[in-house]
Amino acid sequence: MKAVLFHKHGGPEVLEYTDLPVPEPKPGEALVRLHAAALNRVDIMVRKGWPNLILELPHINGEDGAGDIVEFGEGDSSGLATGDRVVINANLGCGECEYCRAGKDNLCRNWHMIGETIRGTYAEYISVPVRQLYKLPQDFDFHHAAAAALVYQTAWHSLIKRGNLQKGEIVLIVGAGGGVNTASVQIAKLIGAQVIVVGSNAKKLEMAESIGADVLVDRSREANWSKTVFYATNKRGVDVVVDNVGTTFMQSLRTLRKGGRLLTVGNSGGPKFELDNRYMFAKHLSIIGSTMSTMDDFTEVMNLVTAGKLKPIMDKTFPLKDAALAQERLWRNENFGKITLDIE
Repeated sequence: MKAVLFHKHGGPEVLEYTDLPVPEPKPGEALVRLHAAALNRVDIMVRKGWPNLILELPHINGEDGAGDIVEFGEGDSSGLATGDRVVINANLGCGECEYCRAGKDNLCRNWHMIGETIRGTYAEYISVPVRQLYKLPQDFDFHHAAAAALVYQTAWHSLIKRGNLQKGEIVLIVGAGGGVNTASVQIAKLIGAQVIVVGSNAKKLEMAESIGADVLVDRSREANWSKTVFYATNKRGVDVVVDNVGTTFMQSLRTLRKGGRLLTVGNSGGPKFELDNRYMFAKHLSIIGSTMSTMDDFTEVMNLVTAGKLKPIMDKTFPLKDAALAQERLWRNENFGKITLDIE
């Protein structure tokens, strides 16, 4: 099979478009012929590497993928059949620990993410546990499915399950174009919240407005955007902030009303930064971390996606062999929505 892989960490030049044997499905697994994969910033972070990251090399990037089932290993197929169109849930619990048995598999003691610590979806075929597959409607587009899987479950679990966002609340989303942020805008609007978006330029903010953002703040013109957001709420403050940058936490905390909560699923701006603790205790604030979602959350949000109530925002599609170019577009923040790879 064709795959894009790397034998060592480094820049985009370490990615190779080459051949690998087709994996054989183990008991409880299904072999999926992939037609689309979607990019996430973690792909590039894994390619670059970090201390104590242990991978089987060569490694294949890619958390998101959609295609059709071609073969099963031994064991229960969970009602699926060869030929079924499926999308992959990259959140891989062991299925055996106390968290997995309680339905909290994203807290698994032996948690992995497809494409991060095990080989991923930048390939023609992948073998994954059957429980990780969601059956798609016959006419649902593979690229839209791949684009939705990781970011919508991440945003849904963070906003709805962890953040308890309610109808009528005000949510601030820091960043306009990323996949989790565009998913967060749509989810917030779906449940009836007001959405403020802080974006890096007018073009991205215009696109954020087109998918439902109510108030737009251009940080390229307003460095002290926390003050702008505060006044936009008539000095009330927002109820919830979605901030996956990290280094912007202090501005985010300033925008929150008393008792507000800051949600984070990542740190694209860097892992270490300073906080003024006085904001935390004086305003009774909460910082809530979240990673991926439970299996039930994944099914719940993908049902909304396939029903058309949530629609993944698509940026640009590249052929599989041009995965390095796709990663560079993502790393330079040139995208609005999801970048996908065509695996035909």
